[in-house]
Amino acid sequence: MSTRSQTLPILWDGREVDIEYTWVNRPEGAPARGPVMVFLHEGLGSVAMWKQFPQALCEACGLPGLVYSRPAYGQSTPRRENEQWRNDFMHRQAHEVLPALLDALNITQPVVLFGHSDGASIALLFAARFPQRVAATLVAAPHICVEDVAVRSIQAARQAYLHQGLRDKLAPYHQSPDSAFWGWCGVWLSPAFASWQIETEVSTIRTPLLAMQGEQDEYGTMKQIRRIAELAPQTRLLELPNCGHSPHRDQMGLLTSAVTSFLQQHLGDLA
Repeated sequence: MSTRSQTLPILWDGREVDIEYTWVNRPEGAPARGPVMVFLHEGLGSVAMWKQFPQALCEACGLPGLVYSRPAYGQSTPRRENEQWRNDFMHRQAHEVLPALLDALNITQPVVLFGHSDGASIALLFAARFPQRVAATLVAAPHICVEDVAVRSIQAARQAYLHQGLRDKLAPYHQSPDSAFWGWCGVWLSPAFASWQIETEVSTIRTPLLAMQGEQDEYGTMKQIRRIAELAPQTRLLELPNCGHSPHRDQMGLLTSAVTSFLQQHLGDLA
């Protein structure tokens, strides 16, 4: 990330929590041109784990970007001791945390959402609940239901965290890697979460929507984005070859080109 992150307190879940965030492609003191692109990270992500991608994408699109870490991640407030996330944890992030952050930062104009994995699902939920606050939604490797391939990969991640050094790899990116990992892993591997799905919410989205997925995604199949297109017919699909669960790393060039073209078509001079 090209600039140092900072934290901002918001009231959520009955307490004050700090949200880590940073701006990209936004010269200090200069007015923002066009909508802000808001980046929503994956289930083990954070501000720092995006690395240089938000800056590069925002420069290509000509938009300012806001990158933040959800509670429990990065330098945001960790989970409380013994806190277990419920099946609606992504709904709460979309319906409560993100609106509170946008309000605290006085972002009143419609935003462009870029979400990856769990962050993509949160972006879809936000677009469904707050259509007036969304100019366009861009989702990479979204989940709209739980597939067996995702459960198997998360089970493998659990073993890697316990026995194969994954905790050490995550430690530089999170104030508390245990907070991030066990919050995510605990809810995704709970038996009750197997029936989680957000098809009803997705079917209400009317704003422009670009859904992207790698052909070799180890956490989901093309069923995810193709079903989004069935539910929201305005969706444009991008199926990426030689690409796993992180299109912004594996196929950054193709993704950037697709996003830039999509925003130019739908936002015109704003992008």
